[in-house]
Amino acid sequence: MKKLILIIICLAWIHTSYAQEKNLSPFFKVGTAKTDITKLVDIIKDGLIGQEFKIIGEYQPKKSNDLYVVCFTRTDLQKLCIKSEDRGALASVLKIGLVKKANEVTISMVNPDYMFCAYLSNYDSQKEAYAKITDDLKKSLSKIGNDFTPFGGELKVNAIKKYHYKMMMPYFNDPVELNQFSTFEEGLATIRKNLKEEKGNTKLIYEQIFEGKDIAVFGIGLLDPEDGEKEFLPIIGEDHIAAMPYEIILQGKEASMLHGKYRFALYWPELTMGTFMKIMSTPGNVEDFMESLTK
Repeated sequence: MKKLILIIICLAWIHTSYAQEKNLSPFFKVGTAKTDITKLVDIIKDGLIGQEFKIIGEYQPKKSNDLYVVCFTRTDLQKLCIKSEDRGALASVLKIGLVKKANEVTISMVNPDYMFCAYLSNYDSQKEAYAKITDDLKKSLSKIGNDFTPFGGELKVNAIKKYHYKMMMPYFNDPVELNQFSTFEEGLATIRKNLKEEKGNTKLIYEQIFEGKDIAVFGIGLLDPEDGEKEFLPIIGEDHIAAMPYEIILQGKEASMLHGKYRFALYWPELTMGTFMKIMSTPGNVEDFMESLTK
């Protein structure tokens, strides 16, 4: 009996080690089509609604007619993410990106497992529930394509869980603290007011409030013509457009954001140091935009 137990333990360890060695990419290429972006967006939204996803926002990054992002969530995803207390609500919004080049539109999506792995402390314990969300998302896009080719680089699961770009660079749990309020309600009112005024050339793309939890997530377009998406996306690569928009999270009395040196690197993991240096000011610029929304 002792030998049998030892064998079972060894097999479990081998399985766990193998799973942790699995590589994940930040995005899937869903397919391509020679048609208008607007027609594809309608098909995508219908498919998502058919799988009980809720569309909560959409926009054209850098105000370009050749770029489009659809943001969506689902009740089971929200409930799972909210149980991961350290900014887990950021993973409750999934995104599909469309990029038009010449006469062809490429449709991509954030790889949910990549984001879940990076953001959520309960990813391993709830893997089946998260897998169902990914499967249903793929089903919703069956009229667009069925390839789901990974792209955007590869990282091992263990590396994603403790990701940082280089030594001394920030991790997921090194957020930028934007402001501290006296109450959650004050923070919510302040951010909403500033977004309505579009401070810092920002634009509200989605707002997600977790009722009774004092948590809110805002997806924010960075439309400043000099330091926003128009400046940095062409440098780091518009094919990764499904990583946008950027987020502010209000948890309790504290408003924060993921550090740009973490978030940009996470979704553009193939960036060379040379390219990263070309957007050296971008993390600070994004922090300035976001901070202006919390004051």
